[in-house]
Amino acid sequence: MTVANTRVTVRPVSRTRLAAVTAPLLLLFYGVSRLADGLDGDRGPGLAWNIGHTSFLISIVAFAVLAVELRRMLLAAAPRLRTLTDAATATALVGAASFLWVILGDLFAGFAEAAPLPDPLFIAGPMLFQLGLLTLLVLAATVRPRRLPRWAPPLVLVGFLALAANLDLLPVGAALIFAGLLPLRPHPDPHHVPDPD
Repeated sequence: MTVANTRVTVRPVSRTRLAAVTAPLLLLFYGVSRLADGLDGDRGPGLAWNIGHTSFLISIVAFAVLAVELRRMLLAAAPRLRTLTDAATATALVGAASFLWVILGDLFAGFAEAAPLPDPLFIAGPMLFQLGLLTLLVLAATVRPRRLPRWAPPLVLVGFLALAANLDLLPVGAALIFAGLLPLRPHPDPHHVPDPD
């Protein structure tokens, strides 16, 4: 009996991959918690509210990490796009910061009273977040080496539109965002055949 020597290389999970998977899953958990919180006809502070909003907060932090990681990947692949990449990253981070501000206000009433989010950011923050992140995802799907298939950013957009249409669609929107981010490759695949132009 012969035992073949085989070497298995296990690559640790990258921050990019971890953020791309964790952020929409936590958003999905928030959506389910939000639905559970409303089963009694009232949404507000309580166990499901607090757990859901904490999940939402961590989700937004993970999306911010994803934006920073996408910036790093894109600048390495296409330094000529620095201005666009930096602008998209800054836009996503400003939007994420406004989301975090609102979530902290939902979790801590004293914070909301002491430091209300300025109205322009309350209105524009979510749009800035989505615009910045979508721009980074489009770049990741178009700049070579491609880190996402071309269908992924439109799928994330549909997920964002579901969230904007009705917050009860959070689980559906989060699942679409998850499906769009799941194929993200933090490292170029040496065996991948490039897409034809």
